[in-house]
Amino acid sequence: MELRHLRYFVAVVEEGSLTTAAELRLHTSQPSLSRQIRDLEYEVGAELLSRSVRGVELTAAGRAFLDHARLALAQVDAAGEAARRAAQPAKQTFALGFLTGQEMDWLPEAMRILRDELPSIEVTVCSQYSPDLAAALMRGKLDLAFLRPEPNVAELTFKTVTKEPLVVIMPSDHRLASHEAIRVQEIVGETFISVSNTAPVLRTVIDEYLKRSDIDITPHHEVDNLAMAMSLVASTRGVALLPAYAQNFLPWSVISRPLDGDVPTIDLVIGYSNSNTSPILKLFLSRTDDLIARVSQKNPLMRERLVDQIVR
Repeated sequence: MELRHLRYFVAVVEEGSLTTAAELRLHTSQPSLSRQIRDLEYEVGAELLSRSVRGVELTAAGRAFLDHARLALAQVDAAGEAARRAAQPAKQTFALGFLTGQEMDWLPEAMRILRDELPSIEVTVCSQYSPDLAAALMRGKLDLAFLRPEPNVAELTFKTVTKEPLVVIMPSDHRLASHEAIRVQEIVGETFISVSNTAPVLRTVIDEYLKRSDIDITPHHEVDNLAMAMSLVASTRGVALLPAYAQNFLPWSVISRPLDGDVPTIDLVIGYSNSNTSPILKLFLSRTDDLIARVSQKNPLMRERLVDQIVR
């Protein structure tokens, strides 16, 4: 698999037509583009696009692949930018951090804002656990991070960018999979997988929700990251409560369902040090409303959450 395969795939999806993408965007022949897409599907091992007289449409596998392809291309672009800026060390730098997995939604639009406003700066990107991001902000290693509102960090300022509902993660053939929404009482007696103290804010939200629902569940397993959560859900046939962004990483053997009733949410915030006087940070903060609007336009679930926040 090569980068051009990802670029060709994204171009076809965005244009909605092999012919249009080939002629107007990629400047290649339609047969050649079709071969490239077939080669990509062979490498992936699944059909990504379905062809019809109306054009092309994403299959379920294609929808899962699309966000990862876009993220990979965005990270490649960011790597290229970093390399070019490193050749000119006198230029300004800006260090972005992300709660691992959140880059998929937020990195492309954050980079677009920075490039539009300050095309000559060097941008570095890292992914870490939320407490580690907060520590890096306080040490001056990062200028801004997308993280959870960590407690006991008066040196930092947080601004909420979205409220993520918790969802139920379970095996695809689980007895509750046929339900459109899950009452939390229905997971009592199931193998319950919770998060470890690497995610203390999320752990608190989950524990308080179960307590508020008058449910006493002792976790059978605790996980440090999303990959570990998906693996344990699939292998132990257990269930987990995770933020909605985890749906971006579901393998075929694992599904999600919304919670019924009073659904708990967890804040995703941007954080920065109160002592950081970077003019780049000041400019970025002035564009956060634009950033939220752009991401919500691309993400229907986030758009619904944003509307709910405005109504409230």
